[in-house]
Amino acid sequence: MNNKTRDMVMTAIMAAVMCVLGPLSIPIGPVPISLTNFAIYIALYVLGTKRGTMAVLIYLLIGLAGVPVFSGFTSGPAKLAGPTGGYLLGFLPMAFLAGLFIDRFHENYAISVVGMFLATLIPYGVGSLWLAHCAGMTFGQAIAAGVTPFIAEDLVKMVLAAVIGPVLKKRLTIAL
Repeated sequence: MNNKTRDMVMTAIMAAVMCVLGPLSIPIGPVPISLTNFAIYIALYVLGTKRGTMAVLIYLLIGLAGVPVFSGFTSGPAKLAGPTGGYLLGFLPMAFLAGLFIDRFHENYAISVVGMFLATLIPYGVGSLWLAHCAGMTFGQAIAAGVTPFIAEDLVKMVLAAVIGPVLKKRLTIAL
């Protein structure tokens, strides 16, 4: 398999992983616990910034088209325009920024996790602004509902991705 074909296949596979993990969620309030960001971090390790961000775009477009790949097996334009849409749309710039850190510092777990955390501030911010707008909340209330309950579990996902991601990339590189 040539490199271009392999890259396209791996990008599609990582978008598919997001589609499988994204709907699995635990509803705890207006924003559910989801594995989407974990799948994104893993995709960035496996694919790098450019193709990892492309996989996120593909995931979002699949959901926009109506395939139930978002949390709670939801989809469509109404989901992206709804209260949690800002978090979903924030995944694109998050992937790009986190990818830059991961590409550069993939062997340094601490810096990779710091980069993923800084990048995750994007969907936290955009999502909270949009949640506040849609739900008639103050920004502080939106942070309390859509960010604070997720910080610890998101940090766990980042650390797991920093440990698993490089190993997965190495094994996939050898296998392909």
